[in-house]
Order: sequence, then C-alpha cells, then structure tokens
Amino acid sequence: MSRNNSERLNAGGNEAPPLDVATPSGGTQPLSFAVPTEHVELPSQGRYYPEDHPLYNKETVEIKFMTAKEEDILTSPSLVKKGLAIDRLLKSIIVEKNIDPNSLLVGDRNAILVASRVTGYGAEYPIKATCPSCTATTEWTVDLGTLDSIEGGTDNAQGYDVVENSNGTFDITLPKTGVIATVRLMKGKDEKELGAKLQKRKKHKLHEANLTEQLNHMIIAVNGSESLNDIRNFINVIPAFDSRYLRNAYTNVVPNVEMKQYFECEECSYEGQLEVPLTAEFFWPK
Repeated sequence: MSRNNSERLNAGGNEAPPLDVATPSGGTQPLSFAVPTEHVELPSQGRYYPEDHPLYNKETVEIKFMTAKEEDILTSPSLVKKGLAIDRLLKSIIVEKNIDPNSLLVGDRNAILVASRVTGYGAEYPIKATCPSCTATTEWTVDLGTLDSIEGGTDNAQGYDVVENSNGTFDITLPKTGVIATVRLMKGKDEKELGAKLQKRKKHKLHEANLTEQLNHMIIAVNGSESLNDIRNFINVIPAFDSRYLRNAYTNVVPNVEMKQYFECEECSYEGQLEVPLTAEFFWPK
C-alpha cells in the first residue's frame, strides 16, 4: 500500500513560500524573519517507534525549509569527510529538537531528506541515467515531488511468509531451511554503522562480505534464539535462495520512499520504472 506524497513535497511548484517579514515600526526595530516550515508524512506513520520516542504513533514531522545555514553544513569539508553532514542537516531542519536523527527509521530519514531537498533546490532532480536495455546514457529529470511513500508492513509483503510482532519486529519463515529469522527495522545509526563497515571492507577489497554484514544488522534472532553466535553461525551457512528471500521480504516490510520513476530511453525507446540514483547532485546540485 502506498500514498502519493506530491502535496507533502510541494510538487505543485518548486518555489518556497515567501519569508514572513515583520516591518519595523518607525525604523527603530530590526527586521524579523521567520523560516517557513512544512509537515512531512512519515512512511512508518510512527508505528515502529517505542512508546518513549518523540515520533511514536506520529504520522508527520515538522521541518524547516533549507536555508544558507544548511548549505554551509552540506558544503563543510570537515563534516562531509567525517560523514556527519547529513546528520547535522537533519538536526538543523527538524523543528522538534529532542528527535535524534540516528534514532529515525531509515525510511523516515529518506522521506525527510527528499522533502528537504525539494524545499532547498526544488523538485526537479536532473541526472544521467543508464538505460537497462541498450546501456545508453541519457539525461533524465526526476520529479522528486511525485515519489510515493510505501507504508511497508505485512500488507506490503504479499507472497512472503511474514508475521509482524507486537514490538515492531518481523518473523520471516525461510522456504528452504524452514528457519524463522526475526528481523528489525534499521535506524539511522544502523545505516551509518553498516556504511562504515562496508566502506572499510571496500578499502581492503573485501567485497564478498557485504551481504553478510547486511544480514548481521537485520537479524536479531533465529528460531527464537537471540544468541549472537547462533545468528552468526546461521548467516554463515544460509542458502543463497533463503538469503535472497529474506532480503526481498525485508525490503517489502520496510516503510520507505519508493525511489523509482517512469523512464523512457531516447535511444531505444525502452519504457519502464527505473531506480532513481542518488548522486552527488542530490544535495550538491551544479
């Protein structure tokens, strides 16, 4: 089940509303500027946060429009090098300051980042796309304001043996081994840790460990056992069929932004849905 977020992302136009400017009285008071805000619909609808989280059962989160201050964050060489630019951006634009960006579900983070990009640079996202049919590279302009929000959950995992637990985790029964893998939805902190590990492995040319690292971050129990040794031992011997099944089922239950859009190749007239690549121009447009 998905909802169109065009209204949420102000798809009707790329221009931000004018700043609220208070005119000084008698020229004695300084001008007062108020940065406009908007409410971003959360793909999770707040369903998978613990009760003590600020977003528990909250369907939206309020963010400020991007300003020159946020551009400074995004262009800070120090923050970019340390991998902190996106976290600092989220901390700056989220109005409710007790929300930790690292505690956000990955799909909710993505929704906020897309909305922020629209407020800062507009909904048009020009990129170079590779046709999956003829491999030609062509100019492609994505309308970020029309991306869908996927609510996830078991309703979105038809065809997979998935049960949602009361604590927001999911039991996925694997077809080949019959093992029940309990998985959790990853948060910003998990995404950063996984990214750092994969980057380290890439640096040392250990690409073959990427999938097992993902599984280690997703799975919190196998057949009811939360033992790290049991989980690691299972991941080391999981059949490829079950591994792919698990990853596909997980992708379907995760609330997220559907990063696909209609694409038509100018060279071979191929038509279809294409994954929107997140290039450097997403937040650093030329």
